[in-house]
Amino acid sequence: MKLFITPHAKAQLVLAAFLFSITSAPHTHAQDAKRKNPTSKLFVADVEGNSSINTGEKIEDLTKKSVHTAEGTVVETKPEARSAIVLSNGTGIAFEPDTRLEMRRFQQEPFTPNRTDLETEPSISQTQATVARGSIGICTAKMVAGSTMSYSTRHADINIRGRKVVIVTNDNSTVVSSLEGDVTIRGSTGSAGQFIRSGQQAIITRRSAIEPPLVTVQPIPQQDMEAIGEKASLACMARRTVYFDVAERKNNIEPPPLTTAFDTPPPDTDTLVPVEVLPGVIPAPSTVSPFEIRRSGIN
Repeated sequence: MKLFITPHAKAQLVLAAFLFSITSAPHTHAQDAKRKNPTSKLFVADVEGNSSINTGEKIEDLTKKSVHTAEGTVVETKPEARSAIVLSNGTGIAFEPDTRLEMRRFQQEPFTPNRTDLETEPSISQTQATVARGSIGICTAKMVAGSTMSYSTRHADINIRGRKVVIVTNDNSTVVSSLEGDVTIRGSTGSAGQFIRSGQQAIITRRSAIEPPLVTVQPIPQQDMEAIGEKASLACMARRTVYFDVAERKNNIEPPPLTTAFDTPPPDTDTLVPVEVLPGVIPAPSTVSPFEIRRSGIN
């Protein structure tokens, strides 16, 4: 039986094919964009005591050298526990005991693989996190233009421009100390905010839920400088133990895992993988005998 297609039906088929190509183009573009935008990650650099991470799908113990998707996770240290993580934008965060950090938003633009400058942020990133309680030390890479970093507590919003900041918060107050870099403190939405610079700290208190918070800016007390500096130093030490690179997956073949845990991305996508920074191997010293010195004519 021979199928006969009228000119009108043929025109309708051509039109349908054209419309399908138009409607499928955004999908193709979205898939390509997804391939070029690997999910931002966090690497667990150190764990002392019992800590946990809530990925939104499950709550599990925080384990050293594990890797997780950063956005939407909650990291919590138990009393007498400490930990440190490194975000894929090169930010180290050190956790003191009984601390809860909620990574509400963490997005990062694609960056060039095999980069050589590890002291500068690899690409533009946006960070929004909440410190529900406890104390964290933050040590950032040199932030690139366009990046934003905001940490909030029940008392204030804290906008950080790097590079060493310590946040301590409880029910009564929040104390923000800047060891290096500029920080803007906003106690209420729409307020102009107050700046603190290197060597300064802001103490934010709120008398009641209906009153705006009170922000007091002062130099970091000398008797507190050592303890505050140690928290920031732990974050800096963590960020120097690892950096993130881009690995491309093809034909659903995974690159060799570099850590004890690895989030499996969809096939044929780029993914961020941590690369541990190991101490350089120092060659053993060589001893040259007097006979060899005389024979070679070395004076």
